[in-house]
Amino acid sequence: MKRLGIVGFGQFGQLAAGVLRPHFDLLATDVASAAEAAARTLGVPFGSLSEAAAREVVVVAAPVGAMRDVFTAMAPHVKPGALVVDVGSVKMPPARWMTEILPAHADLVATHPLFGPQSAKGGLPGLRFVVCPVRGSRYEQVAAFGRFLGLKVTVTTPEEHDREMAYVQALTHLIGRSLVNIGIPDEHLKTPSYQHLLELCGLIGADSFELFTAIQTQNPFAEEVVTRFVDEARRLLTQVRAGL
Repeated sequence: MKRLGIVGFGQFGQLAAGVLRPHFDLLATDVASAAEAAARTLGVPFGSLSEAAAREVVVVAAPVGAMRDVFTAMAPHVKPGALVVDVGSVKMPPARWMTEILPAHADLVATHPLFGPQSAKGGLPGLRFVVCPVRGSRYEQVAAFGRFLGLKVTVTTPEEHDREMAYVQALTHLIGRSLVNIGIPDEHLKTPSYQHLLELCGLIGADSFELFTAIQTQNPFAEEVVTRFVDEARRLLTQVRAGL
C-alpha cells in the first residue's frame, strides 16, 4: 500500500482516516494537542509534519485559513513524484497557494468532499465529491478512487466550484447557523418545510465556527450572494410592514 500522510487531524481528518485506512499506510499529524490522543483512539500512527509531508500521497485537511502556512511548512519535505491533495471547503485560494508554494516536482489536486462526519454517518455511496485539477494528470486517479468509494464525482475548475459554492454552501450555512443561533424549537405542529429547517440545523450545528468563517470569507463569490439574500430579506419585511 502507498504511504499517505494526513496533515490536519480534526473532525474531517479523522473521518478521512477511517475511509482511507483500508487502502493506505497512514500517518497523521496536527498541531492540536488533542489530535494525537484522537489518533491513538482510532489506531492511526501519529508523527511530525515533516514525516507526513514526505509520504507518497499527502492529504491536507487543515482549516483553509491555515493552509498557506501549512503548505509553506510542508514544502521542503515534499518528495519528487508526490501527490498533494487538499480537502478544503473553498478551492481558489488553496489551489493558488499550492501552485505558488509547493515544489514543481509534486502533482497537485484540489478537492472538496461535499459531506462531513454528520452527513457521512450513513456511508459514502451517493455523496458528492468535487475534484479540481491543479498540476499534473493524477486528478484522474483521485476521481477514479472517489468513484470506487461510491461517491458521485464532479471534475471542475476551482473558480467554477467557488461560484457554485457561494450558493450551495455560503448561503446555506448562513441560514443554517442563524437558525441554530436563535434556537428554533422542534414544534409539535411543524410542517414538512419546518422539518427541513430542523434537519438543516442538525447537519450544520456540529460544524465549527472556523469552518463557517472560511466558507464566508475565503470564497471570493460568497459576500455578493449572502449580501443579496440579507438585503432581499430586509426589503421584503419593509414591504409587508408598509402594507404594500
